[in-house]
Amino acid sequence: MEKVENDAVAYGRGIAEQKGRNADWIEEAIRKSVSVTAEEALKLNVIDVIAKDVNELFEKIDGREVKLLSGSRVLKTKGAELNKKEMGFREKVLITISNPNIAYILFLLGLAGLYFEFSSPGVVLPGIIGGISLILAFFAFQTLPVNYAGILLIIFAVILFIAEIKVVSHGVLTMGGVVSLILGSIMLFESPDPALRVSWSVLVPTVAIVSLFFVAVISIAVRAQMRKVLTGGEGMIGAVGETASEVSGRGKVIIRGEYWDATSKAPIGKGRPVKVVRVNGLKIEVEEET
Repeated sequence: MEKVENDAVAYGRGIAEQKGRNADWIEEAIRKSVSVTAEEALKLNVIDVIAKDVNELFEKIDGREVKLLSGSRVLKTKGAELNKKEMGFREKVLITISNPNIAYILFLLGLAGLYFEFSSPGVVLPGIIGGISLILAFFAFQTLPVNYAGILLIIFAVILFIAEIKVVSHGVLTMGGVVSLILGSIMLFESPDPALRVSWSVLVPTVAIVSLFFVAVISIAVRAQMRKVLTGGEGMIGAVGETASEVSGRGKVIIRGEYWDATSKAPIGKGRPVKVVRVNGLKIEVEEET
């Protein structure tokens, strides 16, 4: 830390001496974080003028000589017209989404949207929102001190959530995903400046909401996989109905309000409860329900 401080002092003194400023005060400001008023800064030869607005600044610096790499120039700013240039749409969007909190939320929203689309194909809208959010997030990442380890941890968290649907881990993969999501969120932006990091007031509720979202989707998907098939041949097995006629080798049964041709290994009287044990095309094999 002392090495960094000494480098900053040397750099500051070098600029101050080059510009004819108070190098001793610059060193004190760096080492002791000294602050002064505008009037004191003027007396200490830290600044040239004090101006209440841009027009007054133009008046006071008129006629001053400045040194540039190309040579000395005399400023002619008296009566100069101030031309304000408004930001374009691109700049306004970039400034808005370049807020670390906004970029972070967009990134997670994008991953959640794509995850929902892949787990429930055909919904479309979550995939569109997720894709747009991810593009905007990576657009914002261009201007932020992004730590790619944080990005990889968050993506790894989503992979673990997906794996939970495919592999029976009794929640271990989900817990790993939540931990990876938390670590990735903390590490996403690498900067000593709090303004360039995700604030805790945003990080904590966002991680909680996103984790609950993934857990909910995983629960729905797992329950859907465990649920018995309700249509087709497999869906008929185990269904209960009654005989519409005597089934002695062959006969008619009513299953779920429909008449079926049925066979049985043992004779079953009319009006008796039966259960489907096998499906053979348009015929079913039943046995008496006890």
